[in-house]
Amino acid sequence: MSQFAKRLTQVLMSAVIATLALGSQFAAALEVGDKAPDFSLPASDGKTYSMSQFLGNKPVVIAFFPKAFTGG
Repeated sequence: MSQFAKRLTQVLMSAVIATLALGSQFAAALEVGDKAPDFSLPASDGKTYSMSQFLGNKPVVIAFFPKAFTGG
């Protein structure tokens, strides 16, 4: 096996292991039915909103669009 193929295999295996390890940590952090933690995010209107602003007032839906409105 070439040196490049060995290195590529090592990098890919490291990425898979890291993804599995991190994914299990995040999945275990919240369960279905848990309340969302307070956090703040910038919105498309330029303002920053926090979860606590809406707590008890109205339902909240968070939509995430990877690479939306970007060149990549």
